[in-house]
Amino acid sequence: MSAPPSSPPSSALQDLKLAAAWGALAALSVAAVVPYLMQLMPERFARLPLPLGVVVAMQAAQALVLLGLLSWLGLRMGHRVGLGSPVLRAWLVLRTLPDWARLRPLQTMLLGMAAGAAILGLSALVDGFLPPAVHPPAQATAGASALNGLLASFYGGIAEELQLRLFLMTLLVWVVARRRGAPPPSAYWVAIAVAALLFGAGHLPAAAHVWGLDAAVVARTLLLNGVGGMVFGWLYWKRGIEMAMLAHFAADLVLHVLAPVLLPGTAP
Repeated sequence: MSAPPSSPPSSALQDLKLAAAWGALAALSVAAVVPYLMQLMPERFARLPLPLGVVVAMQAAQALVLLGLLSWLGLRMGHRVGLGSPVLRAWLVLRTLPDWARLRPLQTMLLGMAAGAAILGLSALVDGFLPPAVHPPAQATAGASALNGLLASFYGGIAEELQLRLFLMTLLVWVVARRRGAPPPSAYWVAIAVAALLFGAGHLPAAAHVWGLDAAVVARTLLLNGVGGMVFGWLYWKRGIEMAMLAHFAADLVLHVLAPVLLPGTAP
């Protein structure tokens, strides 16, 4: 399996246009995840030093700048290693339709849902080894939990993918390209695995808040998130960041929207 060809040349200004769009969407997704976090960690929101609206606005502004910058860096590096944002680039730069036949969004969404179902299945196998919850999530109706999960799915699909795939995974492959020329497929697989591992590690603070932190909690968090991270990373490599986002969003719909309705009491 050969590495993908380098992306067509794009100016820094064109990439900045795409990055600004991603930064704006990331800012909205940061605001959208707040109800889910309030349900998951109510104690922390009860101790906010500032009004909730001010905190949300500050977090959204930070995401706009930081994730916009990371997106721009990822886009610039991605041209050299065949990674990028083909859908947004087609719409905003080339002014044409994306190559949907190659991107296969329906299949991508099904892959994401399958990843979500696999994570649920693995969760059922390992959750019996977890310690009792130290800070259980706030009780909510299935409908409220599903709505909060739907809003949170935009954060996972947009903000997390910009950080872990568009920036970090691209950076890792780009470093190899700087040293060795055209990166071999193994470089992409290593980058996918590292990004997936860090994706799981990024969920450890929330898991530690709910259960505390022991070997079972760490293993569960890294394993379950790693499954999704490998799928999303492969899709980014082969089909671009938008398809990784779509799969991540679809997986989160299974985990955070369908699961609360069909499987009440499922661990977050």
